Amino acid sequence: MRPARAVIDLQALRDNYRLAQELTGARALAVIKADAYGHGAVRCANALAEVADGFAVACIEEALELREAGIQAPILLLEGFFEAAELALIVEHNLWCVAHSLWQVEAIEQARLAAPLTVWLKMDSGMHRVGVHPADYAQAYQRLLASGKVAKVVLMSHFSSADELDNPRSSEQVAQFTSTCQGLSAEVSLRNSPAVLGWPQVPSDWVRPGIMLYGASPFEQPHPQAERLQPVMTLESRVISVRELPAGEPVGYGQKFMTDRPMRIGVVAMGYADGYPRHAPTGTPVMVAGKRSRLVGRVSMDMLCIDLTDVPEANLGSPVELWGQNVLASDVASLAQSIPYQLFCNLKRVPRHYTE
Repeated sequence: MRPARAVIDLQALRDNYRLAQELTGARALAVIKADAYGHGAVRCANALAEVADGFAVACIEEALELREAGIQAPILLLEGFFEAAELALIVEHNLWCVAHSLWQVEAIEQARLAAPLTVWLKMDSGMHRVGVHPADYAQAYQRLLASGKVAKVVLMSHFSSADELDNPRSSEQVAQFTSTCQGLSAEVSLRNSPAVLGWPQVPSDWVRPGIMLYGASPFEQPHPQAERLQPVMTLESRVISVRELPAGEPVGYGQKFMTDRPMRIGVVAMGYADGYPRHAPTGTPVMVAGKRSRLVGRVSMDMLCIDLTDVPEANLGSPVELWGQNVLASDVASLAQSIPYQLFCNLKRVPRHYTE
């Protein structure tokens, strides 16, 4: 079989979740939307089932997959519902839902439901993506309580720039949220991964760790709490061919890399069809046969090339780590002008292997 695979360390996932609890003292919804950021939502949910206070997904399709797999914990729909007809399913499967628009508040008021909902009322405190405008927020809260259709409301918002620790925008959003919520008696959820790690002063009864669960830092600069995270995914493959080339020879498509000395080039069964970033440049780190080396030339669909010149023990069949414990996904992402979120979510074709 083709040797490319992603190894998922479920114990590291649990340890990262517990770090979110430790740093905040709050209840935590493990964000496992987008198939747990490419790590496998059902397997990750099962691994976290005994420790997690609940889960968060983007939409009802993702929630139903978890319910069908036997996950009984609370599941929050971060985008709420897209049409009022979903409300019956939300009640049937005991899901929590975000309301981020006044039309959703109105749909809840008008719905005929078999049981009351738990609603997380989202405020647009300054990100300007989705959320109820601050001027309408208190009234929306009162409408939900008065509707008779809601058992509980949680007040929430989302930061636009919490990964930038010197950016005043997060403090401005907290001030807007706090001011608007004066007099509203409910639990609060503000902190996402960067706020869990880097904004201890932000109030939150519930936190929503996402990228940190998977062991990647949300920050571009080093951060002491982020350094405690454990990488969950190791993307690995093997050398499937070795070439001995003289100086002045091109490697890969477009002749973008030319050997500047006699070189040994290893071909690895990994490409952009697997999710490895096509725009990773020459020099992007890899580990081969336990030693650090580099990518050379363009990444192609199914293969990429690495420098074996200074790793004489590497040969046909040698193991290659593309990212994981030794090569951080955030470093690969930065060189490819991407982010680790995208690297993980773009993973495809590569089989996942789970370890404890």
